[in-house]
Amino acid sequence: MDSSDSSSGCIGIIPARFASTRFPGKPLTLIQGVSMIERVYRQALACKALHKVVVATDDERILRHVESFGGQAILTGNHHETGTSRLGEALEILARRNEIFATAINIQGDEPFIDPAQIAAVAIQLSRREVNIATLIKKITKADDINNPNVVKVVTDSLGRALWFSRSPIPYQRNILPEKWGESGNFYKHIGIYGYRTSTLPKLIDLAPAPPELNESLEQLRWLYHGFSIYTNITEYETIGIDTPEDLLKLTNNT
Repeated sequence: MDSSDSSSGCIGIIPARFASTRFPGKPLTLIQGVSMIERVYRQALACKALHKVVVATDDERILRHVESFGGQAILTGNHHETGTSRLGEALEILARRNEIFATAINIQGDEPFIDPAQIAAVAIQLSRREVNIATLIKKITKADDINNPNVVKVVTDSLGRALWFSRSPIPYQRNILPEKWGESGNFYKHIGIYGYRTSTLPKLIDLAPAPPELNESLEQLRWLYHGFSIYTNITEYETIGIDTPEDLLKLTNNT
Protein backbone atom coordinates (compact mmCIF):
# COMPACT_ATOMS: atom_id res chain seq x y z
CA MET A 1 0.00 0.00 0.00
CA ASP A 2 1.73 3.17 -1.22
CA SER A 3 0.70 6.49 0.30
CA SER A 4 3.27 8.63 -1.51
CA ASP A 5 0.61 10.32 -3.70
CA SER A 6 -2.48 10.50 -1.53
CA SER A 7 -3.87 13.53 -3.39
CA SER A 8 -4.76 11.29 -6.30
CA GLY A 9 -5.28 8.08 -4.37
CA CYS A 10 -8.17 6.14 -2.91
CA ILE A 11 -8.85 5.81 0.81
CA GLY A 12 -10.90 3.13 2.51
CA ILE A 13 -12.92 4.38 5.49
CA ILE A 14 -14.73 2.04 7.88
CA PRO A 15 -17.44 3.85 9.88
CA ALA A 16 -17.94 2.22 13.28
CA ARG A 17 -20.45 3.01 16.03
CA PHE A 18 -20.52 1.47 19.49
CA ALA A 19 -24.12 2.42 20.27
CA SER A 20 -25.88 0.25 17.69
CA THR A 21 -29.59 -0.18 18.48
CA ARG A 22 -29.77 -3.83 17.46
CA PHE A 23 -26.25 -4.85 18.49
CA PRO A 24 -24.49 -2.55 21.00
CA GLY A 25 -20.71 -2.85 20.95
CA LYS A 26 -20.79 -4.74 17.67
CA PRO A 27 -17.40 -3.54 16.33
CA LEU A 28 -15.61 -4.98 19.39
CA THR A 29 -17.41 -8.32 19.32
CA LEU A 30 -14.99 -11.22 18.97
CA ILE A 31 -15.21 -13.73 16.13
CA GLN A 32 -12.92 -16.65 16.91
CA GLY A 33 -10.78 -14.41 19.08
CA VAL A 34 -10.51 -11.46 16.68
CA SER A 35 -12.78 -8.40 16.87
CA MET A 36 -15.18 -7.69 14.05
CA ILE A 37 -13.62 -4.30 13.32
CA GLU A 38 -10.11 -5.78 13.15
CA ARG A 39 -11.30 -8.42 10.69
CA VAL A 40 -12.82 -5.76 8.44
CA TYR A 41 -9.70 -3.62 8.75
CA ARG A 42 -7.39 -6.49 7.80
CA GLN A 43 -9.50 -7.34 4.76
CA ALA A 44 -9.44 -3.71 3.62
CA LEU A 45 -5.70 -3.48 4.23
CA ALA A 46 -5.22 -6.42 1.85
CA CYS A 47 -6.75 -4.40 -1.01
CA LYS A 48 -3.85 -3.01 -3.05
CA ALA A 49 -6.11 -0.41 -4.69
CA LEU A 50 -6.31 1.54 -1.42
CA HIS A 51 -3.65 4.05 -0.44
CA LYS A 52 -4.83 4.23 3.15
CA VAL A 53 -7.34 2.56 5.49
CA VAL A 54 -8.84 4.23 8.57
CA VAL A 55 -11.70 3.57 10.98
CA ALA A 56 -14.02 6.53 11.62
CA THR A 57 -15.68 6.23 15.03
CA ASP A 58 -17.41 8.34 17.66
CA ASP A 59 -16.29 6.10 20.52
CA GLU A 60 -12.89 6.18 22.21
CA ARG A 61 -13.13 2.49 23.08
CA ILE A 62 -13.16 1.63 19.39
CA LEU A 63 -10.43 4.19 18.69
CA ARG A 64 -8.14 2.67 21.34
CA HIS A 65 -8.88 -0.86 20.18
CA VAL A 66 -8.01 -0.09 16.56
CA GLU A 67 -4.77 1.57 17.62
CA SER A 68 -3.98 -1.44 19.84
CA PHE A 69 -3.75 -3.76 16.84
CA GLY A 70 -1.73 -1.24 14.80
CA GLY A 71 -4.61 0.25 12.84
CA GLN A 72 -5.40 3.90 12.19
CA ALA A 73 -8.58 5.51 13.49
CA ILE A 74 -10.19 8.95 13.54
CA LEU A 75 -12.50 10.23 16.27
CA THR A 76 -15.59 11.88 14.77
CA GLY A 77 -18.67 13.51 16.29
CA ASN A 78 -21.63 11.51 17.56
CA HIS A 79 -24.22 13.51 15.62
CA HIS A 80 -24.04 11.55 12.37
CA GLU A 81 -27.18 9.79 11.21
CA THR A 82 -25.45 7.97 8.35
CA GLY A 83 -22.10 6.39 7.63
CA THR A 84 -21.78 8.74 4.64
CA SER A 85 -21.91 11.77 6.91
CA ARG A 86 -19.33 10.25 9.27
CA LEU A 87 -17.10 9.50 6.28
CA GLY A 88 -17.37 13.14 5.21
CA GLU A 89 -16.17 14.39 8.59
CA ALA A 90 -13.28 11.91 8.54
CA LEU A 91 -12.18 13.27 5.17
CA GLU A 92 -12.33 16.84 6.52
CA ILE A 93 -10.13 15.85 9.46
CA LEU A 94 -7.63 14.20 7.13
CA ALA A 95 -7.64 17.24 4.82
CA ARG A 96 -6.64 19.44 7.77
CA ARG A 97 -3.66 17.12 8.14
CA ASN A 98 -2.88 17.70 4.47
CA GLU A 99 -4.02 14.19 3.56
CA ILE A 100 -6.28 14.65 0.54
CA PHE A 101 -7.70 11.83 -1.55
CA ALA A 102 -9.42 11.82 -4.93
CA THR A 103 -11.78 8.97 -4.08
CA ALA A 104 -13.06 7.27 -0.95
CA ILE A 105 -14.69 3.91 -0.30
CA ASN A 106 -17.16 3.43 2.53
CA ILE A 107 -16.52 -0.10 3.81
CA GLN A 108 -19.18 -1.58 6.06
CA GLY A 109 -17.86 -2.34 9.53
CA ASP A 110 -20.15 -5.33 10.00
CA GLU A 111 -18.93 -7.45 7.09
CA PRO A 112 -15.88 -9.16 8.60
CA PHE A 113 -15.22 -11.36 5.58
CA ILE A 114 -15.53 -8.81 2.80
CA ASP A 115 -13.27 -9.83 -0.07
CA PRO A 116 -10.49 -7.36 -0.96
CA ALA A 117 -11.40 -7.95 -4.62
CA GLN A 118 -14.80 -6.38 -3.97
CA ILE A 119 -13.16 -3.24 -2.63
CA ALA A 120 -10.83 -3.17 -5.63
CA ALA A 121 -13.78 -3.49 -8.01
CA VAL A 122 -15.32 -0.32 -6.58
CA ALA A 123 -11.99 1.50 -6.79
CA ILE A 124 -11.69 0.53 -10.45
CA GLN A 125 -15.18 1.87 -11.15
CA LEU A 126 -14.19 5.21 -9.66
CA SER A 127 -11.28 5.47 -12.08
CA ARG A 128 -13.83 6.14 -14.84
CA ARG A 129 -14.31 9.87 -15.31
CA GLU A 130 -18.12 9.70 -15.48
CA VAL A 131 -18.50 7.77 -12.22
CA ASN A 132 -19.08 9.81 -9.06
CA ILE A 133 -20.78 7.11 -6.98
CA ALA A 134 -20.08 3.38 -7.30
CA THR A 135 -21.37 0.24 -5.61
CA LEU A 136 -21.71 -3.52 -6.09
CA ILE A 137 -24.62 -5.84 -6.83
CA LYS A 138 -24.93 -9.62 -6.95
CA LYS A 139 -27.39 -11.96 -8.63
CA ILE A 140 -29.77 -13.46 -6.08
CA THR A 141 -29.39 -17.23 -5.89
CA LYS A 142 -31.46 -17.92 -2.78
CA ALA A 143 -35.21 -17.76 -3.34
CA ASP A 144 -35.80 -16.65 0.26
CA ASP A 145 -33.79 -13.48 -0.36
CA ILE A 146 -36.31 -12.17 -2.88
CA ASN A 147 -39.00 -11.51 -0.28
CA ASN A 148 -36.61 -10.75 2.58
CA PRO A 149 -36.86 -7.01 3.36
CA ASN A 150 -33.35 -7.08 4.83
CA VAL A 151 -32.02 -8.00 1.37
CA VAL A 152 -32.17 -4.84 -0.75
CA LYS A 153 -33.05 -5.46 -4.39
CA VAL A 154 -31.83 -3.29 -7.27
CA VAL A 155 -32.74 -2.69 -10.91
CA THR A 156 -30.21 -1.16 -13.32
CA ASP A 157 -30.17 0.34 -16.80
CA SER A 158 -28.12 -0.82 -19.79
CA LEU A 159 -25.07 1.11 -18.55
CA GLY A 160 -25.18 -0.44 -15.10
CA ARG A 161 -26.61 2.64 -13.42
CA ALA A 162 -29.09 1.93 -10.65
CA LEU A 163 -32.67 2.78 -11.54
CA TRP A 164 -34.08 1.90 -8.12
CA PHE A 165 -33.45 0.09 -4.86
CA SER A 166 -36.17 -1.52 -2.77
CA ARG A 167 -36.75 -3.92 0.08
CA SER A 168 -39.64 -5.29 -1.98
CA PRO A 169 -39.10 -7.69 -4.90
CA ILE A 170 -38.14 -5.67 -7.99
CA PRO A 171 -38.60 -6.03 -10.89
CA TYR A 172 -42.06 -7.53 -10.48
CA GLN A 173 -42.33 -10.72 -12.56
CA ARG A 174 -45.77 -10.33 -14.17
CA ASN A 175 -45.54 -13.45 -16.33
CA ILE A 176 -43.95 -15.75 -13.76
CA LEU A 177 -45.69 -17.34 -10.79
CA PRO A 178 -44.31 -15.94 -7.50
CA GLU A 179 -43.21 -19.40 -6.37
CA LYS A 180 -41.03 -19.57 -9.51
CA TRP A 181 -39.37 -16.19 -9.07
CA GLY A 182 -36.34 -17.74 -7.43
CA GLU A 183 -35.65 -19.68 -10.63
CA SER A 184 -35.94 -16.67 -12.94
CA GLY A 185 -32.44 -15.26 -12.39
CA ASN A 186 -33.90 -11.77 -12.78
CA PHE A 187 -33.22 -10.45 -9.29
CA TYR A 188 -30.11 -8.69 -8.00
CA LYS A 189 -29.28 -7.64 -4.48
CA HIS A 190 -27.30 -4.65 -3.35
CA ILE A 191 -23.94 -5.17 -1.66
CA GLY A 192 -23.57 -2.32 0.82
CA ILE A 193 -20.20 -0.90 -0.15
CA TYR A 194 -20.00 2.57 -1.69
CA GLY A 195 -17.29 4.47 -3.49
CA TYR A 196 -17.38 8.23 -3.98
CA ARG A 197 -15.42 10.89 -5.74
CA THR A 198 -14.51 13.08 -2.78
CA SER A 199 -15.60 16.21 -4.65
CA THR A 200 -19.11 14.72 -4.86
CA LEU A 201 -19.43 13.63 -1.24
CA PRO A 202 -20.23 17.07 0.29
CA LYS A 203 -23.07 17.47 -2.21
CA LEU A 204 -24.57 14.15 -1.12
CA ILE A 205 -24.29 15.01 2.57
CA ASP A 206 -26.08 18.35 2.02
CA LEU A 207 -29.09 16.77 0.26
CA ALA A 208 -32.46 16.93 1.96
CA PRO A 209 -34.04 13.58 2.91
CA ALA A 210 -36.37 12.20 0.23
CA PRO A 211 -39.80 10.59 0.72
CA PRO A 212 -38.79 7.26 -0.90
CA GLU A 213 -35.70 7.12 1.31
CA LEU A 214 -37.80 7.57 4.43
CA ASN A 215 -40.31 4.97 3.28
CA GLU A 216 -37.69 2.31 2.55
CA SER A 217 -35.04 3.46 5.04
CA LEU A 218 -32.44 3.41 2.25
CA GLU A 219 -30.09 6.39 2.09
CA GLN A 220 -29.11 5.77 -1.54
CA LEU A 221 -32.66 6.60 -2.65
CA ARG A 222 -31.97 10.17 -1.55
CA TRP A 223 -29.20 10.38 -4.12
CA LEU A 224 -31.31 8.94 -6.93
CA TYR A 225 -34.23 11.17 -5.98
CA HIS A 226 -32.04 14.27 -6.33
CA GLY A 227 -30.65 13.22 -9.71
CA PHE A 228 -27.31 11.57 -8.92
CA SER A 229 -26.25 8.44 -10.81
CA ILE A 230 -25.06 5.35 -8.93
CA TYR A 231 -22.95 3.04 -11.09
CA THR A 232 -23.05 -0.64 -10.21
CA ASN A 233 -20.70 -3.52 -10.87
CA ILE A 234 -21.67 -7.18 -10.59
CA THR A 235 -19.72 -9.24 -8.06
CA GLU A 236 -19.67 -13.01 -7.72
CA TYR A 237 -18.54 -12.87 -4.10
CA GLU A 238 -21.06 -13.40 -1.33
CA THR A 239 -20.93 -11.10 1.67
CA ILE A 240 -21.91 -11.84 5.25
CA GLY A 241 -23.38 -8.86 7.08
CA ILE A 242 -23.88 -9.09 10.84
CA ASP A 243 -26.74 -6.89 12.04
CA THR A 244 -27.78 -8.71 15.22
CA PRO A 245 -26.33 -11.10 17.82
CA GLU A 246 -28.41 -13.82 16.14
CA ASP A 247 -26.56 -13.21 12.86
CA LEU A 248 -23.27 -13.67 14.68
CA LEU A 249 -24.49 -16.89 16.27
CA LYS A 250 -25.46 -18.28 12.87
CA LEU A 251 -22.05 -17.34 11.49
CA THR A 252 -20.08 -18.95 14.31
CA ASN A 253 -22.21 -22.10 14.13
CA ASN A 254 -21.37 -22.44 10.43
CA THR A 255 -17.61 -21.91 10.74
